[in-house]
Amino acid sequence: MQRITLLGATGSIGSSTLDVVARHPDRYSVFAMSAHSKVDELADLCEQFRPRYAVVGSGEAAGQLESLLRQRDIPTEVAFGSEALCAVASHAECDTVMAAIVGAAGLAPTLAAARAGKKVLLANKEALVMSGQLFMNAIAASGSTLLPIDSEHNAIFQCLPVNYCRTPGNHGIDRILLTASGGPFLNRDVATLEEVTPEEAVAHPNWVMGRKISVDSATMMNKGLEVIEAHWLFGVAGSQIEVVVHPQSVIHSMVSYVDGSVLAQLGNPDMRTPIAHALAYPERIASGVAPIDLAKIAQLRFERPDFVRFPCLKLAYDALEHGGSASAVLNAANEVAVEAFLERRIGFGEIARLIARVLDRTPAQPIDGLDGLLEQDRAARDLTRQLIRE
Repeated sequence: MQRITLLGATGSIGSSTLDVVARHPDRYSVFAMSAHSKVDELADLCEQFRPRYAVVGSGEAAGQLESLLRQRDIPTEVAFGSEALCAVASHAECDTVMAAIVGAAGLAPTLAAARAGKKVLLANKEALVMSGQLFMNAIAASGSTLLPIDSEHNAIFQCLPVNYCRTPGNHGIDRILLTASGGPFLNRDVATLEEVTPEEAVAHPNWVMGRKISVDSATMMNKGLEVIEAHWLFGVAGSQIEVVVHPQSVIHSMVSYVDGSVLAQLGNPDMRTPIAHALAYPERIASGVAPIDLAKIAQLRFERPDFVRFPCLKLAYDALEHGGSASAVLNAANEVAVEAFLERRIGFGEIARLIARVLDRTPAQPIDGLDGLLEQDRAARDLTRQLIRE
C-alpha cells in the first residue's frame, strides 16, 4: 500500500489525483492532504479518504476545519502553516508526495519531501523553476525519485530511454519538442490583446485548470516555465528545448534523436493519464481516461510560437540563459502580475511588461541556499507591487 501526502488537494491536480487513487483502493491510501483555505471542500475529502493529517493555511481555517470534522466524527488531525506542510511531506510514514500547490508557496514542502527521500510527483513547476540546481541536488543527495506530472514533461519522460535521468550521456538526444496549445488567444488579433478580460483569459480551449495557470497558458508563461523545468529535469540546454504550438493538445510532447527519429506521447487532454503513470511507475494502471480516437481527430496542426503575441515565452528563455536567481525573479514577478490582472488592477498586456521591467532592475544572483532564494523571491515581489502602484 502506497501512502500519499497530497499537497493541494482541492485544486484540479488534487481532484484528478484523488480520482485515480479512488480507482485503486488496494494500492493507494491518503496519508495527508492540504488546502489553503477551502475548508468545506477539504472536510468533504477528509470524510471520503480519511487521511491521518489535514493541513490548512491559517489558524482560523484550522479551527473551522476541526469543528467540521468533529461534527462528522472524523479523527483526522488538523494542522496549519508552512512548517506543518513540510512535516507531512517529510513524515516517516509517507511514501509518496504529490506536489500540487500552485506557485512559490509549494517550494518549501516539496523541497522537504525531496530531502527526506520521498517519491516526489512534481506538479508544482514553480518549485523547480525557482530552486533549480538546489532542488536537483536535494533529489540526488537523498536518493529521492522525481517523476514529472505536467503532461508535457511526463510525455518527455515516457519518450526518453529507460534510466535516462540516472545514466551519464545524452543518449543520442538532439532536441526536446515541448508542445503548447496556444491557449485561448492563439488566433486573436494581437492588437486587441490589451482588451482581454480575466474571464476570457481563464477560458482555456482544451484543459480544465485553476485561474492562475489558465492565465499563464494565455500568456504562454506557463510554457516558458516548462522550458526552465525541462532544463533541470532532463539536463538539456535551453537551446535544445523547442516549443511547438499544437492546438489539438493530443501530442503532449516529443523527443527528437540524432538519427532522425522523433518519439511522441499521445493521449486525450486529461491530467489523470500522467498522474496514473507517475503513481504506478514503472507499471501501468487504469486512469479512467478514454483512449483517443485518431480518426475522429482527423488532423494534427503544428506551428512555431510568435514572440510578439507571446512575449512571456521569450522572457522565460532569457531568464534561463541568465541563470542564477533570474528564473526565481521571473516567477515571482509573474505571480504578482497575474494576481493583479485577475483583480483587474492591470491589463493583460501589462503582465509581460511588468515582468520585463523587474528582470531589468534585478541582476541575477547565485543561489546558495533556500534563505537567499526566498529573499530574492521576496524582493522581486516587492518591486513588482511597487511598479503596479506607480
